[in-house]
Amino acid sequence: MPDHSNALFPSSATSPGGVSIELDSVTKTYPGQKVSAVEEFSMRIEPGELVMFVGPSGCGKTTTMKMVNRIIEPTSGSIRIDGQDVLGLSPHELRRHIGYVIQQIGLFPHMTIAENVATVPRLLGWSKQQIAARVEELLETVQLDPAEFANRYPRQLSGGQQQRAGVARALAADPPVMLMDEPFGATDPITREKLQSEFLRLQAEIGKTIIFVTHDFDEAVRLGDRIAVLSERSQVEQFDTPAAILAAPANEYVASFIGSGAALKRLALMPVGTVRLSGATGDLGGRPSIDPASTLRDALNLLVVTGAEAVDVIDPTGNRLGQLTHADISAALTQAGLSGSAVR
Repeated sequence: MPDHSNALFPSSATSPGGVSIELDSVTKTYPGQKVSAVEEFSMRIEPGELVMFVGPSGCGKTTTMKMVNRIIEPTSGSIRIDGQDVLGLSPHELRRHIGYVIQQIGLFPHMTIAENVATVPRLLGWSKQQIAARVEELLETVQLDPAEFANRYPRQLSGGQQQRAGVARALAADPPVMLMDEPFGATDPITREKLQSEFLRLQAEIGKTIIFVTHDFDEAVRLGDRIAVLSERSQVEQFDTPAAILAAPANEYVASFIGSGAALKRLALMPVGTVRLSGATGDLGGRPSIDPASTLRDALNLLVVTGAEAVDVIDPTGNRLGQLTHADISAALTQAGLSGSAVR
C-alpha cells in the first residue's frame, strides 16, 4: 500500500487518523454588512472526533465550516489544525490536505470514477502505481467494486453510489481532516440511512477528525461524537455529547431542535449489550430475539411490533444472555438519566 503520510500536518504521519482543530474567536463579516455572518466562534475539536454542526438555514454553520479550509476567508480570529495556523498556509495546498464532501457531490462528469478519486493524489505528484493502488483500496472501502465501478462515469451510478464515490475522492490523499456539508441531504430516506450506517462503519476504521454540517438533529444524534447546536451568527447554544444534550438541553432553543420523542432518541444511543438484562441465561424461551449490538430503540420496536412481553438477547454464538421487557428498557433509560452517563 502506498505511503499516505500527510506532510502538511506532521502528527498525522506518526499517528494515523485525525488531528486537532482549534477555532479561536473566528468572525466573518461580509463587505457592506453591519451584522457578522459568524461572530466570535471558538471551539476545540479533538483528534479523531466527529463533530456535528446543527442549526437552521442561514445561521452560519456552513460558513464556519468553510473557513476551516479557507473556501471562505475569516475576517478575524485564528484557526489551527494540528497546531498550525491555517491562515499562514497556501489555500490551495491546504485544501489538498483536507477532505471535502458536499450535498451536490461534485464529481467531474467527464471523468470516470477512478479518475475522480485520483484527482488530488495526481495533483500531489503520486506515481501511477500509488494512485492505482489507492483508488482500488478506497473503492473497496466504500463498497464500490473496482472491477464494476472504476471505469464508469458518474451518470452511470445511482445517487447513493455517487455519494460513496464522493467520500472516496475526499479520502484519496488520506487527509487527517474531513469537512462534510450535508452530504446525505439529497438522498431518499432509505438510501440516507444506508449511507449513514456505511459512514459510521468507515469512520470506525479511519478515525478522521470530521466537521459535519446538518440541519437534521436525528442525523446529528446518530453520527456525532459531539453536537454543536448553533443559532444566528454561529453562536454555540450547547456543545456536548448527543446523550447529554438529549438528557439536559441547555435552553428552550436547544429543546426545540430536539423536538418530540427525546426519550426514543436516547434509546437509539444505548446498545442492548450495555444494559442490565433480566431473566435467566441459557435456553431460548421461544420469544423474539435481538443481538447485543442492537439498540434499546430496536428492542422496543420489536416488543411493539410483536406484542411480546419480552425479547431474548442472543449473542453471535447463539447463547441467550437474558431478556428485555418494557420495564427493563424504562429502567435503563431512567438510570442513564440519573447517572448522567454518556451512552455513546
